[in-house]
Amino acid sequence: MKMLCCEEHIELAIDMYVDEKELAPEIEKIEKNSKLSTTCEMCENPAVYIVGN
Repeated sequence: MKMLCCEEHIELAIDMYVDEKELAPEIEKIEKNSKLSTTCEMCENPAVYIVGN
Protein backbone atom coordinates (compact mmCIF):
# COMPACT_ATOMS: atom_id res chain seq x y z
CA MET A 1 0.00 0.00 0.00
CA LYS A 2 1.40 3.37 -1.03
CA MET A 3 -0.35 6.69 -0.65
CA LEU A 4 0.48 10.03 -2.23
CA CYS A 5 -0.17 13.00 0.03
CA CYS A 6 0.45 16.71 0.47
CA GLU A 7 1.99 18.49 3.48
CA GLU A 8 -1.46 19.01 5.01
CA HIS A 9 -2.43 15.31 4.96
CA ILE A 10 0.86 13.58 5.86
CA GLU A 11 -0.22 12.82 9.43
CA LEU A 12 -3.56 11.40 8.26
CA ALA A 13 -1.81 9.21 5.67
CA ILE A 14 0.58 7.87 8.31
CA ASP A 15 -2.31 7.13 10.69
CA MET A 16 -4.28 5.34 7.96
CA TYR A 17 -1.25 3.23 7.02
CA VAL A 18 -0.52 2.26 10.64
CA ASP A 19 -4.20 1.40 11.24
CA GLU A 20 -4.27 -0.90 8.20
CA LYS A 21 -0.81 -2.51 8.32
CA GLU A 22 0.09 -2.15 12.01
CA LEU A 23 3.60 -1.15 10.91
CA ALA A 24 5.39 2.17 10.58
CA PRO A 25 5.49 3.30 6.94
CA GLU A 26 8.44 4.47 4.93
CA ILE A 27 8.06 8.12 3.98
CA GLU A 28 9.68 9.38 0.80
CA LYS A 29 9.68 13.01 -0.29
CA ILE A 30 8.86 13.55 -3.96
CA GLU A 31 11.59 15.58 -5.65
CA LYS A 32 10.42 18.96 -6.97
CA ASN A 33 12.15 18.35 -10.30
CA SER A 34 10.59 14.90 -10.60
CA LYS A 35 8.52 14.22 -13.70
CA LEU A 36 5.91 12.64 -11.42
CA SER A 37 2.99 15.08 -11.44
CA THR A 38 0.43 13.70 -9.06
CA THR A 39 -2.09 15.00 -6.59
CA CYS A 40 -2.78 14.15 -2.99
CA GLU A 41 -5.19 11.23 -2.61
CA MET A 42 -7.20 13.19 -0.01
CA CYS A 43 -7.44 16.56 -1.79
CA GLU A 44 -6.45 18.21 -5.07
CA ASN A 45 -3.15 19.71 -3.85
CA PRO A 46 0.15 18.52 -5.37
CA ALA A 47 1.54 15.42 -3.66
CA VAL A 48 4.73 16.00 -1.67
CA TYR A 49 5.20 12.58 -0.01
CA ILE A 50 4.83 8.89 -0.78
CA VAL A 51 3.77 7.04 2.36
CA GLY A 52 4.07 3.24 2.43
CA ASN A 53 6.38 0.25 2.15
